[in-house]
Amino acid sequence: MPLSLQKPTNLPHSKSWNLLRTHPTSKQPKPTYKNLIFKRVQVFSSLRTSLDCVSSDGGLEKGLQPIRLPFVVRSSTNVTRFFWNGACLEMVVVDGGSGSSGEDGLVRVVASVVRDFFIPRDVTENYMEYVKWKLIHRVFSSALQVLATQAMFTAIGVGYSSSLPSAAALNWVLKDGLGRLSRCIYTASLASAFDTNLKRVRFATSVLFVGSIGLELLTPAFPRLFLLLATIANIAKQISLACYLATRSAVHQSFAKADNLGEISAKAQIQTVCFDILGLMLAALVNMWLARPQTGLHFFVYPFFASMDLFGIYQGLKHVHLQTLTKDRLEIIMSTWIENGYVPSPAEVSEKEVIDFLGVKGTSSWPIRIGCINPKDQIPEWSMKMIQSITDEDYYFVCMEVFKGLKRTRQHRILLSIREGAEAVHIITGLLQACYIRKALVNNASNSALEDWPIIFEDCKRRAERDIGHLIEQMMGIGWVVKNILLSKQEQARYNFVCE
Repeated sequence: MPLSLQKPTNLPHSKSWNLLRTHPTSKQPKPTYKNLIFKRVQVFSSLRTSLDCVSSDGGLEKGLQPIRLPFVVRSSTNVTRFFWNGACLEMVVVDGGSGSSGEDGLVRVVASVVRDFFIPRDVTENYMEYVKWKLIHRVFSSALQVLATQAMFTAIGVGYSSSLPSAAALNWVLKDGLGRLSRCIYTASLASAFDTNLKRVRFATSVLFVGSIGLELLTPAFPRLFLLLATIANIAKQISLACYLATRSAVHQSFAKADNLGEISAKAQIQTVCFDILGLMLAALVNMWLARPQTGLHFFVYPFFASMDLFGIYQGLKHVHLQTLTKDRLEIIMSTWIENGYVPSPAEVSEKEVIDFLGVKGTSSWPIRIGCINPKDQIPEWSMKMIQSITDEDYYFVCMEVFKGLKRTRQHRILLSIREGAEAVHIITGLLQACYIRKALVNNASNSALEDWPIIFEDCKRRAERDIGHLIEQMMGIGWVVKNILLSKQEQARYNFVCE
């Protein structure tokens, strides 16, 4: 039944609200709300507390059984319930706990306010761990930057009467200009790597950034090489900044639960500013501790601060659970699927995903490569026959190739080549077939397995086509984004079928 709110005129409790039915026999006056308020009358320690009707002055009206409305309103500091006794609607603040002292309540309120200031509302559970390690990273990184800037000012002669302002300005402009140019070149050359190898590129450029701080700290010891050292350091800084900006949105998106990317990005900026201020304070304390910081900085402060900075970044990246699919993540998912019969979650894959610092992956038996045939690699004759049998209906083919490894030894590898126009489901199916083939070859390490390649190929293809629907359904069910597969520039190479 429709209801309206109107201030009562004939009740003793003038501050309460009255619910009137909208079937009056005479014209009702227009309701006014400027003086209408809810009065928070009492705090209870449990949502299950039995209440009488609460009057507007904070007391309980005896003899009336209130009706508890079937909802609560939660805020960061309390829980509110509403009660109706047929005449008045009252708001009751419920503590939500088992009773606590005033100091505990104050601490809880302050902690809740601080959390709302720094942390977005709808984020994944691993976000707090990420922020914890981000705090360590930003504090020590900010302190290092302050100390490095101080060292560069000392090297360029700022503060000394013998300094030449024009020469100092020219050197500073040259190093910044070359650094920005290098940033553009780096970003253009590694555009796809920011998606496919986000963690590796992010950590590698962080190491580069820490190294640039070390070069800047060397400038007071070699003032004649200021332009060279400062330019190299600035190039490294600009490259690191380009990687940070390119990967920031993907990292933030991995924490979003309700498409609140804007809120997460805003909170991240607040965190960065506050953590950097703590770093400035730490740098000030170091300057107070060391009368001449440029002399002992290399041996004491820089190694410790740099180690803590990189440790915070590494640990923080381990708590970034990306839901997008790359070749490496798909291999982890499919290996777990084949071995254990279930699809791992993004958190499980993140634990197994190695932050490959130098980009050199560990050697494994029968690695899988996505791309086109390389003329430098040898294709066995029996594998070439399988390639010749592809048709217009095939969106990929799987073959074997022989390549030279790091020790110049000949090794076998499985090649998955994707046709132009293939969709994500075709790539996943082809990679699943390649993983099934690898499993069969590993289980049968004899030479007979290579001779039985056509039989293994057809059997694994049938199994992949049989299981692909169930696999994708489970992947979507636990949060994997299967509509697109992120591939590197080499993995994006495609072939076109020619019917002759």
